[in-house]
Amino acid sequence: MTAAPGTASAVRRPAAPAVGAGKGLGRLLVVTGALGLLASFVITVDKIKLAENPDFHPSCSINPVLSCTNVMRSPQASAFGFPNPLIGLAAYAVVVTVGVGLLTGLRYGRAYWLALNAGMLFGAGFCMWLMSQALYEIGALCLWCCLAWVATLTMFSYTTAHNLRHGILPAPRALVGFTTEFHWAVPVTWCLVIVVLIATRFWYYWQTLL
Repeated sequence: MTAAPGTASAVRRPAAPAVGAGKGLGRLLVVTGALGLLASFVITVDKIKLAENPDFHPSCSINPVLSCTNVMRSPQASAFGFPNPLIGLAAYAVVVTVGVGLLTGLRYGRAYWLALNAGMLFGAGFCMWLMSQALYEIGALCLWCCLAWVATLTMFSYTTAHNLRHGILPAPRALVGFTTEFHWAVPVTWCLVIVVLIATRFWYYWQTLL
């Protein structure tokens, strides 16, 4: 007996096919995830040492501007009530795992790509908030944090471009074409803007080094 029109069997649609990616994106996620993981690990270890010994001097505390100590002691370093790098240890490990999966030929469903993109969007937004706090509230930079910012912005930009090209994120054809042709433009421009902001914010100090 065939199902009557309007029943669940009659309107059932085939599941959306899983989407893979080229090895280029896989390698990029592995590299950026590993760099973010390294930065999070070093910051976590140094933060523990600083908590145990207030006189501990992290290796990335070089001068009044490049001072991990000032950043680690700030309230912003524990924005959710626990050290921020603990988030990175978990999140960047997921990114590395996804990248390895892509390199082995795994394909992920649309919901997975959207969740990954949403997580990276949160990470990029959080990094930008931390950057603004470091520049205009704390008045110091952590080099390991800067590495994590660049890694996060890069993985977010390329994952978003991938999702636009494959129709996972709906967008005008012109935008899709731009991200396909100039996939490097957004992360490069984004990082250059950060460099300019850092240069202008601490120009009073950089002048003394000239």
